[in-house]
Amino acid sequence: MDTVIEQAQDFTDEELAELLEKNSEQQDQALFQKADAVRRMYYGDKVFIRGLIEFTNYCRNDCFYCGIRKGNGQARRYRLTEDEILRCCREGYALGFRTFVLQGGEDAFFTDERMCGIVSDIRGGFPDCAITLSVGEKPKESYAAFFRAGADRYLLRHETADDWHYRKLHPSGMSLENRKRCLYDLKEIGFQVGSGFMVGSPYQTTGHIIKDLRFLQELAPDMIGIGPYISHAQTPFREFENGTLTLTLRLIAVLRLMFPYALIPATTALGSIDPEGREKGLKAGANVVMPNLSPEGVRKWYDLYENKISTGEEAAQCRALLEKRVEEAGYRVVTERGDVRRRL
Repeated sequence: MDTVIEQAQDFTDEELAELLEKNSEQQDQALFQKADAVRRMYYGDKVFIRGLIEFTNYCRNDCFYCGIRKGNGQARRYRLTEDEILRCCREGYALGFRTFVLQGGEDAFFTDERMCGIVSDIRGGFPDCAITLSVGEKPKESYAAFFRAGADRYLLRHETADDWHYRKLHPSGMSLENRKRCLYDLKEIGFQVGSGFMVGSPYQTTGHIIKDLRFLQELAPDMIGIGPYISHAQTPFREFENGTLTLTLRLIAVLRLMFPYALIPATTALGSIDPEGREKGLKAGANVVMPNLSPEGVRKWYDLYENKISTGEEAAQCRALLEKRVEEAGYRVVTERGDVRRRL
């Protein structure tokens, strides 16, 4: 297995399946140590922080796994105003954040004109900061407009690279073909692009995960976000089991070895299934955390899944406590844009 790990970027499908399915605890530790060594070669002990602003939980889509799906009549909906978004940025900037991530459902209220106005105002007010958008599938001309307005990065997880599996997770109006089109459009325009997938989602097999990894090799994204699937009571998947911490950590390590340059977050979902989930994610090769800059009153309403941590140490205002936990894990939080480093 050690030889397999050393040749990480040339994993065969069989070697990937063995790493994901048959590793022992001792082998996992060797895998994590190798991934951490590679991450330190590229980024040292730095952990980049992103200020997450969840600005709307309205969504036109009805994805079967998502708590803010259109069909959830129990969801308490909200939209932040532009002034509220800018207030989040000002607070975040004072706390040392130099990347803002605007994340929301596919909300028709936020037209291209509105989004471009918001991005332009953030760019004008915080010229030394990176602006990341995560607002779903759009026409290429919309993405181009966001880029011209000043957005730098775009996050759009593909969720699964298998067409059959994609149809099991999404309603008929959505397609994997269109999701991939969006990702390639974003790359062509010039965005730093992030993709990724859920770990342990309903109907997922090891073969599907391997297809995800192969698609990511084709796409070569700058950022790769994965997290365990966590169920929500107001979805058709309410009875399905959650993804596991073990498999998620193995995949973070495999991703670090396959994509040594990538920016890989230790996600909120990791912290939601294990009190030390994010620290374990960092030790497995992750190098980004995304504390919440959203107004405290709305954080609990952006409930993509149940039991999502929405107050406390993941909040941006608790940066000192977050820094302490990161330091105890053996790393240090840095206040810089944290752009991708493709080469040593």
